[in-house]
Amino acid sequence: MGIPYFNLEGDDHVPTVLVVDDTLFMRVAISNMFTEWGYEVVGKAANGKEAVAMYRELQPDLVTMDVTMPVMTGIAAVKEIIPEFPDAKIIMITALGQQKLIVEAIESGAKDFITKPFEPERLKAVVDQLLGQNC
Repeated sequence: MGIPYFNLEGDDHVPTVLVVDDTLFMRVAISNMFTEWGYEVVGKAANGKEAVAMYRELQPDLVTMDVTMPVMTGIAAVKEIIPEFPDAKIIMITALGQQKLIVEAIESGAKDFITKPFEPERLKAVVDQLLGQNC
C-alpha cells in the first residue's frame, strides 16, 4: 500500500472523504483511490439528497460530487451544503461538455472540478492542492 500521502509532521488526523456519484462503479473506484492514498472514506452517497444528509452528519474534510444525478443534482447539493458549511471542500466530477454546469457549481461554492474520464493522478493533484498537502 505504501506510505500515506497525507503524512504531515505532528498531524495524525486522517483526512475523511464523502464520495457522491449515482454510479456504483464510480463510487467504488473513487473510494478505492482514496483508500489507497491513506484517506478514510466515511460515506458514499448515490444522489445529492443523500450527500446533503451525510455531509451534515459526517462533516468530512473533502467531498467528491458528481454533477448529474437523480433525485437531487450535485449542484443543488452544493447549494444546500455551502450556506450551512461555507468551508466545505467539494470537488465536482463532471462529464465532458458540462462547462456551464461547472461554472454554476463553482459560483455556488464548489472548490474545484475534474472531468470524467480522469486518471487517478489528476484527482490526487486536485485533492492535494485543495487540502494543502505537499506531496
